[in-house]
Amino acid sequence: MIQCAGFVTRHKERDLEIPKHRQALMTAIEKDLFNDDDVLAAFYGGSIGNENMDLYSDIDLRIVVLPEKFQEFISNKKKRPKKWGNVLYFEGLGPFVTYSIAHYDCFVKVDTFYYKPEDIQPSIWLKNIKIIKDTNGMLADILDKSMALSYEPTAEEIEIWRTKFFAYFHEAYRRVMRKEYYYALKCIDHLRLSMATAWYMEMGIQPNAFGDWAKYEGQRSKLKDWQRALLESWECGRNPLEMINVMKSIIPEFIRVHKNLCHRLRIEENFEWISRVIDMVI
Repeated sequence: MIQCAGFVTRHKERDLEIPKHRQALMTAIEKDLFNDDDVLAAFYGGSIGNENMDLYSDIDLRIVVLPEKFQEFISNKKKRPKKWGNVLYFEGLGPFVTYSIAHYDCFVKVDTFYYKPEDIQPSIWLKNIKIIKDTNGMLADILDKSMALSYEPTAEEIEIWRTKFFAYFHEAYRRVMRKEYYYALKCIDHLRLSMATAWYMEMGIQPNAFGDWAKYEGQRSKLKDWQRALLESWECGRNPLEMINVMKSIIPEFIRVHKNLCHRLRIEENFEWISRVIDMVI
């Protein structure tokens, strides 16, 4: 974690201390929330909930509050994190956003989301959580019900996925032709992300919200070795020919996974239509 692809950080000593500082923050958080009667429940999600933290994992904190106190918590969302440690800065979020993102001077980030009790329902995303407060047993019940859930992609998800892929494919071409290369690269990145999303759907694993690359790469990825290798091979710079060639190289795997997903959900594949869409670019 300290050396990555030839890069050696000058922050080695600081980074090795991150787990200690993260634990200190968690201890302060738990003490604070446990002693607050307006907090009905609280839990950790993310890497802590999944029990797969690494050196740089942040703290994903979820807090359930009394409905009548909810707005007060939102109004004070930048005050509370200061009780847990030395905040270096907050990400600039509007006053009505129901969460805060605090960055501490120990290089640990805490994402704090606030909920009313009715906002928390059984979900695939709540299968792996670490409960730190559960006044009335609500979280234990939700966790139990969430564990019984499984993910299966829907026809609507497939339709959104493939049409977004087409849109990014066409837009990447337009931006290359306009010499707007950074815009084109952004579209190509979305094509890669679309493929990672499709692989997760194919495996029956809930994909991330689109735009979130978390855990698709690295040791915590659920992708197979050949899939990660493909992602790596789809790298390109600002050279137009290189970008078009990468777009071409993504298509065979798109066609394969699209066919599998269509057959799985009994959706018409319509290969002639797919070919028409693709042929408008390559």
